[in-house]
Order: sequence, then C-alpha cells, then structure tokens
Amino acid sequence: MSAIRLLVLGAVRQHGRAHGYQVRGDLEYWGAHEWSNAKPGSIYHALRQLTKQGLLHEHETAPSTAGGPPRTEYEITEAGTGEYFRLLREALTSYDQRTDVKSAAIGFMVDLPRAEAVTLLKERIRRIEEWRSTVTGHYVPEGGPEQLGHIGEIMDLWVHTADAEAEWTRGLIGRVEGGAYTFAGEGEPFVGVLAEGEANPYATGERHPGDDR
Repeated sequence: MSAIRLLVLGAVRQHGRAHGYQVRGDLEYWGAHEWSNAKPGSIYHALRQLTKQGLLHEHETAPSTAGGPPRTEYEITEAGTGEYFRLLREALTSYDQRTDVKSAAIGFMVDLPRAEAVTLLKERIRRIEEWRSTVTGHYVPEGGPEQLGHIGEIMDLWVHTADAEAEWTRGLIGRVEGGAYTFAGEGEPFVGVLAEGEANPYATGERHPGDDR
C-alpha cells in the first residue's frame, strides 16, 4: 500500500480545494517528509496520477498577482473519497514493519465514526498477533536470539516490535473508547491544515518547479 496516496487524498479532502504547494505544506506540517516518502517530487507526481485516475479533479485558477502562471487547485471526487476511506480502513487494520502507512492511518482515523475506528483497531491487534505467530513458528523468543545466530536478532526485533505495537494499540483503543478526540459525526472535526498564506514552521526551505502550481 502506498502511504503517499492516502496522505495526498486526505490533505486535499481536508482543504476542500487545494493547490500542490498547500498539500506539500500540510504534509511537511505533519512531519510526513520525515517518516514517509512525501517528498516534493512524490507529492506532485501523486497529484497528477490521482487526477488521471479520476480521484481528484483539477480547477485552474486565475494567474497570481505576481504575474505567474495560473495555479491548479485540486478537489477530491466521489471516487476519490471512496478510495480515501478504503485506504484508511486498510491502513488501520494491516500490520507490517513500516511506519509511514500506520502513521498516516492514525492521523486520519478521526474521519471515521468512533465505533468503526475501535473495530478496525481491534482487527489490527488480531492481525498483529497472527503475524507474530508466523514468526514464533520458526523462532522461540524464550530461547533468546542466539539460537539462530545473529539472524535471530532480526526475529527478536520483529517479536518485540509486534508486542510493543499491540500494547500501544490496546492503549489507543482504551483512550478512544473513553471518549478521547472528536470523530466523524460528533461535532466540529479537528483540521490540522495550514491556512492560505500561513507560515509553515516545519518547512524544509526547498523549492520545486511545481510550487507555482
């Protein structure tokens, strides 16, 4: 699964309509350039591909007052909204060792109803435990990593990571069931996007040819 698709669709959806530089700014604001492949080139490529696939719709706006070319603004389509929620649900339940997909999923989980988020997170724990059992079918944690030579250290890391993530997910479920955060249908949602012209405190300072769009 590609985290960049989920991130870009989610960012555009939160704005309603957004140009590429806004999407890039939001992803940097969320720190996604540190924990995912949300680099400028990947973001602009994703915007173009999602548009070709009918998941985003392009709007050409008036030229800037500085005399630059018209900016392209993107709006999520009905098909794009469906794809966004499909990716979000998949990311909340799937388990692997990658940080980008699960971080994106947690960042957008409040777009779902609270009860559904809890159900998906419980399914995530089930899949973590299932994945862990495939590792312990070849590696006995109680025997220590030395039983398989230094390769055993890799499996030991996998087991410890799975255990830590399952524990953390149970804690998250408890917080959500306890009323933490505002989920879909519960009131004014949290929208962590930058307003037009708002300075981004986490900007990388780099510019990209697509920034003018």
